[in-house]
Amino acid sequence: MENQVLALAEAVAGAGDLEVVLKRAQVAPSRAWMPEALLASPVANPAAHLAPGSDPLGPPWPHMLIGCGRVAAGLSVALREAARHKGQKIFTVQCQDPRISPAFFDLVVPPAHDGLVGENVLPILGAPGRVTPARLEKQAAKWRASVSNLPRPLVAVLIGGTSHAYDFNEQAAGDLCDKLTALREAANCGLAITASRRTGAANARILRTRLKGEGIWFWDEEGENPYYGMLALADHIVVTSDSTNMVTEAAGTGAPIHVAHLPGGSKKFRRFHRAMETRGFTRPFDGTLSSWTYEPLNEAARIAPRIRALAGLRTAPAPALSAVSD
Repeated sequence: MENQVLALAEAVAGAGDLEVVLKRAQVAPSRAWMPEALLASPVANPAAHLAPGSDPLGPPWPHMLIGCGRVAAGLSVALREAARHKGQKIFTVQCQDPRISPAFFDLVVPPAHDGLVGENVLPILGAPGRVTPARLEKQAAKWRASVSNLPRPLVAVLIGGTSHAYDFNEQAAGDLCDKLTALREAANCGLAITASRRTGAANARILRTRLKGEGIWFWDEEGENPYYGMLALADHIVVTSDSTNMVTEAAGTGAPIHVAHLPGGSKKFRRFHRAMETRGFTRPFDGTLSSWTYEPLNEAARIAPRIRALAGLRTAPAPALSAVSD
């Protein structure tokens, strides 16, 4: 969620004429049971909804607020109403389906595979991503030495985990190890691997035990995550199917993307992966490498000018605020 709002906020901010301020917020336990529609009701003091440790949300009001997730949806509307009661306007943008009427927001930017429609709904392919040519160039320079001893072609392996739609169990982890090990031996390629918090301790042990040795670099989770550096330096990318974010950000590189499909799935994810394959960004990972080309994907940059125009930011830049939930 945080990556999505930052991607969109950075794209709208452009070359630096807007300030992007990140806010992390959680709803207080006493209000956690409340449905989204009640959270979105006008309140005089939006901070009353917040759990301890949340960033403060209040005046001075931003020109724009970009939110993502169920909690942020309710808080976004509450903040807009609080500002309106003081005679000020916040232009509210919501990433993903807010699970309440789009009419509560100025603009909703959901993934097209959600099927959400409306006059103020602007669907995009996948999720807003932070992969830009400038970020790739910077991260490539930063991480090149870390993978310089790996053979080419270099394969970045991005591993997610269990989600509401997918089950990344120990068998699936073992199957992925089998394919990657066979690929390493057959193609004499290098593997640069990173796992996520959703990978799970048991799966991580399997992966780290089996995916090691010459030609393999597995991030040890110490220090900064090399995720963007791996994307920048990869000749090929293998990514698990559970993360819309990882797949769409990988598509910002122009490198061939091989999707390792995990057990499970859903209608929405099948629509998403079908769209990515049809557009030429991805192919299923079968344990081998094939090469193809495509124009890198950057949906945040594509829609940013339209958002600026709708918010009246073409000639009068103002601070922008991104609000998200952890």
